[in-house]
Amino acid sequence: MPVDLNVLLVAAEVQPLIKTGGLADVCNSLTRALRDLDVDARLLVPAYRGIAKQTDARAIGRRFRPIPSADKVRLLKGHLPGSRVPLYLLDCPSLYDRAGGPYGDSYGREFWDNALRFGVLSKTAALFGGPGGPDRWRADVVHGNDWHSGLASAYLKFDPSSTAASVFTIHNLAYQGNFDRKVRKALDISSLAFHMEGLEFHGHLSFMKSGLYYSDELTTVSPTYAREIQTAQFGCAMDGVLRHRAQHLAGILNGIDTEEWDPASDPIIDAHFDRNDLTGKTINKAGLQSRGGLNEDPEAPVLGMIGRMTPQKGWNLVLDAAPSLIESGAQLFAVGGGDGELEVRFENLQRRYPGQMAIYRGFSEQMAHHLIAGADVLLVPSRFEPCGLVQMYAQRYGTIPIAHKTGGLVDTIGDADLAPPNQRTGFLFDRPTALALVGAVRRALEVYRGDRQRWSALQADAMARDFGWQTAARGYVEVYQNALDSRRLERVLG
Repeated sequence: MPVDLNVLLVAAEVQPLIKTGGLADVCNSLTRALRDLDVDARLLVPAYRGIAKQTDARAIGRRFRPIPSADKVRLLKGHLPGSRVPLYLLDCPSLYDRAGGPYGDSYGREFWDNALRFGVLSKTAALFGGPGGPDRWRADVVHGNDWHSGLASAYLKFDPSSTAASVFTIHNLAYQGNFDRKVRKALDISSLAFHMEGLEFHGHLSFMKSGLYYSDELTTVSPTYAREIQTAQFGCAMDGVLRHRAQHLAGILNGIDTEEWDPASDPIIDAHFDRNDLTGKTINKAGLQSRGGLNEDPEAPVLGMIGRMTPQKGWNLVLDAAPSLIESGAQLFAVGGGDGELEVRFENLQRRYPGQMAIYRGFSEQMAHHLIAGADVLLVPSRFEPCGLVQMYAQRYGTIPIAHKTGGLVDTIGDADLAPPNQRTGFLFDRPTALALVGAVRRALEVYRGDRQRWSALQADAMARDFGWQTAARGYVEVYQNALDSRRLERVLG
């Protein structure tokens, strides 16, 4: 059914232009899925160094100053590479044309002026929701993603001329954008908004709280995480606000790009395969072992792990569990970086277990595809996980996930012993400890080594799962309609 809506999605990163995590993948795929439903969905991201050249972007309109304390900016308009998705780039060299990543320099230090950098992004997004906005295109809904665009909801709420509804998606509540209260003036925020029922959070100005408090509707990236963040354990001190807004909070499970992640056509991997013929997976396993310097043993189970090296992702659990797993005959291939101490510990482990342990420091899309296609098992021991995408990629490639029972991992993995028939696609463990991880891996390897027919059934069921974006996109359209209804009711009631 065609949907007549103009939606501006605002984010700090989008694949393939700039990426540090799953947020970039989601913003790319969701926008394209919405356009498939005839929603006029467009993207706004900062013009970081070098990305304008990838989009054929051209300047539109004159330079303007979104907030008094910022330099003048201009908008560039192009298309997301490989698509016809309209893309706005916020061009302000003093804020965005820098070496490093979207949030910090090449040494991992956060930029000192991130409040201003993302305040300008938020304010510019809000301008699309009122008369005389940029590009003569008005958004019906401004959809912010994570703290970087959290102030957009406040700016829309404070502007009496704005007509757009606001939706805010929490991708990871742990990253909140909390800044010294003194930035309020630089961000052109009224002192009337700096209180407990507003932007104030333990004496700081919080971009995340702005999104949670002022948005017409809230979403997060899985149903289980939507419930978890309303508790003290997972709420990161925002649980009270989230319980207050519970009637406006929806958990919509992320999807994945099923064209990019398709073992039957993936141009990166060594051999293609599908659920009816897994011969190619054996070839990919041999290729992965060769790339990592692992013993090329087709019978040895290869356990893969990929992602940012942070305690949240459970890398320290894998380190603690690794000796027991490797000494039981498994091989371990880790792909990641970000925490120098963890990287060193993995390198020490590699020297201790040559031929059985491999580490690829950093991240590359090519290595990600090789790991997902070639490993037998993917470890996802996150302490908490809003949604996660790697476990969905893995299932699509017949790589069985072993995961901590939390967040979106619960919503996307059916335990091999507990889920209904035809929904058994992996192994879950209850507590984020090395001991529990080892127990789940042993449970999986008993099947891998002792019942190959059952293992093949797990792979077939995993590869049959539909993790496309169509269902999620329809869920977001429903949220957009609810947000517009709330906005209209607010105007009627004054």
